[in-house]
Amino acid sequence: MAEINGVKVPFIPIVQTDEIQKNRIRTGPAGFDSIFKEELEKIKFSSHATKRLEARNIQLSETELNKLQDAVEKAEMKGAKDSLVMMDKTAFIVNVPNKTVVTAMQLGDNDNIFTNIDSVVFTQ
Repeated sequence: MAEINGVKVPFIPIVQTDEIQKNRIRTGPAGFDSIFKEELEKIKFSSHATKRLEARNIQLSETELNKLQDAVEKAEMKGAKDSLVMMDKTAFIVNVPNKTVVTAMQLGDNDNIFTNIDSVVFTQ
């Protein structure tokens, strides 16, 4: 017992520990897992692709990023590995399993020859 000014005071918890355990909100790992999985699902851009986008002055809106994401998901469902995604007048080479844009160009750039792809996805 604790002693306060010479008087022994018993410790009496307000809530039993069993009740505390039952009422505990479990947001730790489940919250992290869902956020982690969500981030893994997002499309990424390689450093090469980022440089190409900047050099070619290609800017993507949130809507266009969502369209690109949807196109990559469709390619993944079909078992594609390396896809050419055509959106308006912009071409993206995407490594589908890694969800990574490898490079990007606009129609009319260079010769527009694409090799080592196994699928093409057209999106608007």
